[in-house]
Amino acid sequence: MIEEFLTEPPGSGFYRPPVIEAIRTQARKNSERLHKHGLDESIYLDPQKTDLLLVKTAGDWMRQEYGKPMPRKLFGDFWLEGELCILFADTNLGKSILAVQLGNNLAQGVCTGNLNNQMEAQIRVLYIDFEMSSKQFESRYFDRQWGSFPFGQTFYRAEFNPEAENPALYENYGDYLENAITAAIRKTKAQVLIIDNLTYMAGGTERAGEALPLMKKLKAIKAKYQLSMLVLAHTPKRNAAKPITVNDLQGSKMIMNFCDSAFAIGKSHAMADTLYLKQVKHRSGKTLYPEHNVCLCRIHRELSDLHFVFEGYAQERQHLQKNSTETRQEKKAKAQELKGQGFSYRQISDKTGVALSTLGRWLGNPI
Repeated sequence: MIEEFLTEPPGSGFYRPPVIEAIRTQARKNSERLHKHGLDESIYLDPQKTDLLLVKTAGDWMRQEYGKPMPRKLFGDFWLEGELCILFADTNLGKSILAVQLGNNLAQGVCTGNLNNQMEAQIRVLYIDFEMSSKQFESRYFDRQWGSFPFGQTFYRAEFNPEAENPALYENYGDYLENAITAAIRKTKAQVLIIDNLTYMAGGTERAGEALPLMKKLKAIKAKYQLSMLVLAHTPKRNAAKPITVNDLQGSKMIMNFCDSAFAIGKSHAMADTLYLKQVKHRSGKTLYPEHNVCLCRIHRELSDLHFVFEGYAQERQHLQKNSTETRQEKKAKAQELKGQGFSYRQISDKTGVALSTLGRWLGNPI
């Protein structure tokens, strides 16, 4: 009715005040935006779906949670039910191997090492793999004699389909990717979502302006579908002589603000082929694995099963790269030992990586 009243009759010289024109334009944009997402104006009748902030007294929030069970453990105190957890490490330290192991163990209802899994068996786990092709994945879990590894029936894997990249379907690639993830969640009825890895989902996560929208999307997906979420991420080049901290994650400040928990894989510089897991953030669980009690582990293949084996606990400082002074003293002692065994200066240089001129100063025979 109002629209008809304000419609300008042909040749009438009808004048519409600017404020009315602004209201009409805004109403039209709102209607177009709703219809674009398959909604209608009735959504405004439900504050739960439209109010960005839900406001209650602190007491009401407390009463709302009375009687609800505590979050269950998925991977000991590293990762709890309902959390958005970040697993980060340098390249080639086994993030994907551990993530696949966790996802499959959750689907089968078994623990990972001696770390508690309190979830029931047969929960649905969706692993979105942006790292490996299907052949690369198959070769990792295949043995010529024993065949393919028997994954759980409710462990689902998704990978990128390069033929489906159609920019005409969505306004931008971010929306396209988000829609694809939510569609996969609905298709599998996933209760646990693992994303490998965070870098693929955005142009970059080093700056807050890039990490913030991405973390908001992940939090929204987690809340909407009531998921437990594990997201893998890389560390930039770090000083291996220093302990792992939250600052070692790319885009660390914004990502750490939005995640519920985080843990990292570190490399031991004291024991060959040894890694360690360290808690760097938690909100609900206990800090059981900080710098003085990291979990020692290594990657092991048994038939077609590639997995982490856990081997006790240690202080992180025992496994950090020694500083340059300690390294120089050790090399000097090694050089002296090799000289006593009759090795030539050139042979000693090849074995220790120390220049001939430096060996001359150390061993008392300038070259």
